[in-house]
Amino acid sequence: QLQASGGGVVQAGGSLRLSCAASGRSFNRSGMGWFRQAPGRERSFVATINWIGSSTFYADSVKGRFTISRDSAKNTVYLQMSSLKPEDTAVYFCAGRTVGVGLAIRQDLYTYWGQGTLVTVSS
Repeated sequence: QLQASGGGVVQAGGSLRLSCAASGRSFNRSGMGWFRQAPGRERSFVATINWIGSSTFYADSVKGRFTISRDSAKNTVYLQMSSLKPEDTAVYFCAGRTVGVGLAIRQDLYTYWGQGTLVTVSS
């Protein structure tokens, strides 16, 4: 019910925009998040946004470079990534909550997960 897209190969310093499109149910009353899993590492939190898009929170490693946003009319959440670094290389997952309209850092607070989209940043 969540489809992530927009990944690819980009040079360090470049930008990408990831999209997470929902289908089958509306997530317009749900907090949403992005997580990532680098090779050989556990999945970790990247960014989260509340149901109305008025509040966001970021991992320290991406603060100031990444921006999470949402378009309720399209039932879609975005992750704009700028000034990309090789250490941003990972599979990126979007996630949606079924209970809770606010921000969430913990993965266990999310019920729905997209399939992941690979971002590779070359040096």
